[in-house]
This record gives sequence, C-alpha cells and structure tokens, in this order.
Amino acid sequence: MKSIIFAALAATASAAKSQRTFGVLRFNGNGPLMDCRIDAIVQPGGPSSHVHTFMGAGNIGWSSTGEELRQSTCTNTQLNADKSAYWFPKLYFKDPSDGKLEPVPLYYAAVYYFFEPTNDDIKAFPLGLQIVSGNAMARTPPVKTNINNLDPSRGPVSPAVITCPRKDPKSPTSWPAGSDGSSAGIGDPQNLGQGIGFPLQVCDGLYSPMRVDVHMPSCYDPAAGLTSFRSNTAFPTDAGNGRQDCPKGWVHLPHMFFETYWDTQKFASRMQGVVGKESPFVFSNGDTTGFSAHADFIAGWDETALQQIIDNCNVGHESLHTCPGLIGGVNSNNNCKATCPVQEDVNGKLDKLPGNNLLSGFKYGSGGSATTPDTPVVNPPASGNSTAPSVPVESSPTSPVSTAVVWETVTVWQTTTVYNSPGAAPTSSPSTKEDVAGFKYAGCYGDAQDRVLAGDILPDIGKVTNELCVEHCVAKGFAAAGTQYGGECFCGNTLIKADKIDEDKCSMACEGGAGECGGRWALSLYTKDGKVPTAAVAEKRKRHMHDHMLHHRRSW
Repeated sequence: MKSIIFAALAATASAAKSQRTFGVLRFNGNGPLMDCRIDAIVQPGGPSSHVHTFMGAGNIGWSSTGEELRQSTCTNTQLNADKSAYWFPKLYFKDPSDGKLEPVPLYYAAVYYFFEPTNDDIKAFPLGLQIVSGNAMARTPPVKTNINNLDPSRGPVSPAVITCPRKDPKSPTSWPAGSDGSSAGIGDPQNLGQGIGFPLQVCDGLYSPMRVDVHMPSCYDPAAGLTSFRSNTAFPTDAGNGRQDCPKGWVHLPHMFFETYWDTQKFASRMQGVVGKESPFVFSNGDTTGFSAHADFIAGWDETALQQIIDNCNVGHESLHTCPGLIGGVNSNNNCKATCPVQEDVNGKLDKLPGNNLLSGFKYGSGGSATTPDTPVVNPPASGNSTAPSVPVESSPTSPVSTAVVWETVTVWQTTTVYNSPGAAPTSSPSTKEDVAGFKYAGCYGDAQDRVLAGDILPDIGKVTNELCVEHCVAKGFAAAGTQYGGECFCGNTLIKADKIDEDKCSMACEGGAGECGGRWALSLYTKDGKVPTAAVAEKRKRHMHDHMLHHRRSW
C-alpha cells in the first residue's frame, strides 16, 4: 500500500512549485551534540575564534567534509538519511552583579525546510556543500529597514532576527522605540515580537524564551564550488506571480530556516537591574549587540532521500520524519554525542569567554580576540597576558617556521609574525595592481577583528570590486578604502595598525568581476596618493613596540 501511495505522489510531483510546501527537521536527545570552539568551514584545521553549538552528524570535527559526515555512525536528526552538520554561536549570560559569564542552555532547536514557489527545479543539496549565513563580525545593524527582507532585488538582505515572545509585548516594547542601532537593537515595527539585536526585556512567553532565527540562502552557484562559502550561495529574487527564482545556471535548493531557542528565562530574576537598559546576553564571539547572529551548514544528506522529500512532502509544522515514502527511515537514537577536540572550559561561571574573546559592541567598543587563526601573519588583539591560548600557525612541512610574539605593554596588543627562516623578515613582492577610481594601490595589509579600517565596516555595495569600494568610501568622505576576502569593503581615514604583508595574501578574486580583492584577514588598501594614512597615535605605538621588542620577544 505504501509503495502505491509513494508512486502516486511521485507521478504528480512538479519540479516548479506554485505554492510553498515545507516540513520541520527536529533533533533527538537531551541537548546538542556538543559545544565546541571549532568551525570546519570558516576556520578549518584548528580551534576557531569562538564556541559553537552543534547539531547533526556525530563525527563533526576540525575540517569535516560531506563524505566524512556521511560516514558518521550516528546523528541527532530524526532522519537516518541526514548526516549533515548544523551549527551556530553559543549564547552566554553576563551576570550584572559580578560580571561572570555563564552559558545559556539550548532550550530547543529546529530547522525548517521550505520548498518555495518558483519556476526552478528545486534540487537536493550536493554532498559537501558549505553554506554560511549572517555576519559574525557585525557590531552595527546590518539593515535598519526591511528587517525581514530576503530578496536582494528589494535592498539589503536581513537573514537573521531575534524573536522575543512576551506576555505583553507592548508595555514596554522589547526594543526601544525609534532606536537607530547605535546603542540598542532595533525592533520590527510590523512585528513587535522580533527585531535585530538582543531585546532589552525578559522574553517570558509560555514555553518560548528568546529565539535566534537565521535564514539560509537557497541558490547555489556550481561554478563557485562546494566550499567557496563566501560566494557560492545567494537568496533568490522575485520572478513574478509570487515566485522566486535563482540566477540562470544556478541550482535552486531547499530554503533552510534555523530556529534556536535559548533558556533565557532561567536568568530572569538576575536581569532585573538591567531590564530596559541593556541586554545581559552575549554571543560566544564577544558580541553584546546580537547583530552578529549567524549559522553554518555542511550538507551530508543522502541526496535521493532529500529529493524525495522535496518532491512529495508537505507536512507543515510536523516533523520531516512523518513525510510519506520516507527513504532511510526514522532515527530513534537519543544518545548521539560528539567529542570536542579543544580542551577548555566552556561551561560554568567563567571570567572570560572561551577563546579569550573580549566583549564588543555598544558601550564595549570594538573588542577583540586572542585566538582567531584565520591568518598566520596578524592575529586579533589578545586579552593581555602571556598565558593566552596559543594560535595555530600555518606552515610548510618543508620550510622551518619560527614566530615572534610582541607584547605592546600599553595598549595590550599581540602580534604574531611568521618568518620564512629564523630572523628573516617577511618580504612583499612588487605590486602590479592598477589604480582605481582615482585612488592608488597602497599595498596589502593585515587586518584584525577590531578592524584596521573602522570608519565604515562592511557597507552593502552589492558584489564587491575595488572600484565600487573606493567609490563608496570617497562618496562617504573617507581617505582610504580596502577590500578583503573577495567580497568585503572597508572605509576609514587612518590605518589603526599598519602591518604590511606579502602581496600573495591579497590575491582573492573580486566577487563583482576582474581584479583581486584582498584575502583572509588581508586588506587590499587604496588611498588618494598611494601612501598609508597612519594616525599619529598609531605611529607612537609602533615606535613604542619597536623600542620594547628586544625585551618582549620570544620564539618557539
């Protein structure tokens, strides 16, 4: 009988959809797989900058691939066919009374799988596809209007919101009326229960504490590849008749919507001194604003099983494991857990966040981190003591590498410089980059989490090119512009730290066309005269560091 029903459903399935169908991926067990400071997408191969909470395949590790996830012996999803990995930043509570940081328990998590109206064929995720949504670096609001906009043709996309269910959402509102995002989050005027940034009230809805929602893009560019997470996916655009389509040549995927509920009600009695004034919550990356909500995904689905769900399932708010004709069966394992390879305390009352992330945003300023291993040249600022966790350094097995750590005793910076051989300073190859929009290329410079160009961080200028970035910065009145990671733009008047690095670190192709737009924590810098505008205070700090180098250098 089941086979007859499945055959009938398959026969009537339509590639293009005129209306949304969906179901919910739910998870088994008591709590997440693990809380751990790793990130197999953004910072593979070693500890990541901040702690994430993981769901899905039990063998998630430093640098997991889709093939490896498929070999996992367990998953905490309710479907045997789904060995994907899902993760998001862990939430902490900063006790107003003593300043200690405590992990907020994950109350509940779910991932909605939407199959939206479209003229495209919706296809299963290719094995190993990496998707990242949201901006972990954001400390200013990503968008101040159209908070729920997911259509790039209608302005900046806003993929992440925070929901605060309350018994009385009007008196007072959860986000300050008229907030511009400079000192508090921004509420959605169309829905008082949600906004961007952390709410200032206790989310006291029945069985529904504070929730972080992240939409994942559903268009995949095969030309970009499975692991080019900065550029391989995008949100679809309006195609008329209530349908949204992907660009020509791209693949339309399921639209995932992460819901992560955090047991913030547990801390309600300890919040009273700050309610209405500031939020006591902070993401594991040090963000006290909530603007940096984000999520990551590596596809480990059995593609045949997921395609069957796409074509035939519309169980709504019920779990995907109730879909008809399910391939692979229902997973009843409630004991799937993963082992974190980073040996550190992430629970209990902590003096500082794991990874030594400083608090940042609003009254805390730009903050920083001691352990962001994105680049072997310049690491973000440390907390200021010699017992800070060591940072993995990329090296060649055939070339000995030594490092010099310089402690700036006044401003408490940590700079880790990689040398090709002991005592040899790094060299930069001559630049062949052309001038753009009237600005000259000034060189390749190391960036850090507190940003060396901090006048206008990550403006939305569409698909980034050096020319577009320079034009935007000039229009805003800034004296310097820089591109990074192929698709990021920064503006400023002075370079806070002038650490020139090898030109090959700034060789990532620009998202918007020809040219090279920086690299990982590497900034392609442009100025009017090609000179680096360094503030006098920064020059003073450089001299101070030079004078004290012999007293504070050590190698290993």
